[in-house]
Amino acid sequence: MLEINGRKIGKNFPPYIIAEMSANHNGDINNAFKIIEMAKRSGADAVKLQTYTPDTITFDSKSEDFMIRGGLWDGKSLYDLYKSAYMPWDWHKPIFEKANAEGITIFSSPFDFTAVDLLEDLNAPAYKIASFEAIDIPLIKYVASTGKPMIISTGMANEEEISEAIEAAQSSGCKQLVILHCVSSYPAEAEDYNLKTILDMQQRYGCLVGLSDHTISNTTAIASVALGACVIEKHVTLDRTDGGPDDSFSLEEPELKDLCQFSKEAYYALGEVNYGLKSNEKSSVKFRRSLYIVKDIKAGEVIDLGNVRSIRPGYGVSPKFLEDIVGSTSKVDIKAGTPFKWDFINNE
Repeated sequence: MLEINGRKIGKNFPPYIIAEMSANHNGDINNAFKIIEMAKRSGADAVKLQTYTPDTITFDSKSEDFMIRGGLWDGKSLYDLYKSAYMPWDWHKPIFEKANAEGITIFSSPFDFTAVDLLEDLNAPAYKIASFEAIDIPLIKYVASTGKPMIISTGMANEEEISEAIEAAQSSGCKQLVILHCVSSYPAEAEDYNLKTILDMQQRYGCLVGLSDHTISNTTAIASVALGACVIEKHVTLDRTDGGPDDSFSLEEPELKDLCQFSKEAYYALGEVNYGLKSNEKSSVKFRRSLYIVKDIKAGEVIDLGNVRSIRPGYGVSPKFLEDIVGSTSKVDIKAGTPFKWDFINNE
């Protein structure tokens, strides 16, 4: 179990829903404020930012190594992409203050040591390591040294790299850790998620496991709850058609509300192993089948399949005793429509 701002996270608690703002502020701090308000209205547990500048995350070059070919951002250089997408660092303080005023947790993914220092000055309650940084062991160690809860996304990482990231975090001071199963494709296809991997991750690494979901719908995220995902992260936006870098694969407000509601419903539906009568079933028991007299019977008459049947409702003897009753002799007169009782016959 771990805890962020008093909210417990683990197998015995509803999934923790992180609304990832990413670049969906689209260069306007007022959009960032509106996303925070939307996330709070929708029932998300936290809003997450990304803290970098183009110079802290890449290098300004148009050489082929630094160009994006294919996909959503085809033809852009890494530097130009991040220059258009990053959140100015002087926005962080007012955005943190806005989240605190709205009563929703806020934290970020730092992409270098200076970003961690900025977030520490803002008293960030937790940290997220992005999938592309899961192999940056020095960064993981620096974040872990804060002693704050950590969430590490594992997109693209193999078993050894995930182990290395976990060991780096835990050996450097992290006591509360969640790893997120992830597919680093934007958007991702549901069939690529192989959600059964969550079960293997739980067993293999002995960590809490969640899901960073880049599919367009909520189906994958909600399904992950049944496999034990305790954290769900999804990108969110005010308007998917706004043209921002991440808008096209992000949830709008109605979809985020659905995610928050239905993922929690899925968690509570799991419950525990229980074959007993449920509280809402008690009033229905009387409508199950039982044995009824369906034709008038005189005392001394033999009971057979012509005068006793298994029908609804359930006030008579259980149908499983039909073979024991057929062939017996009635001690009393019985009218049709009477639920069968054992004291109608000689029952030894």
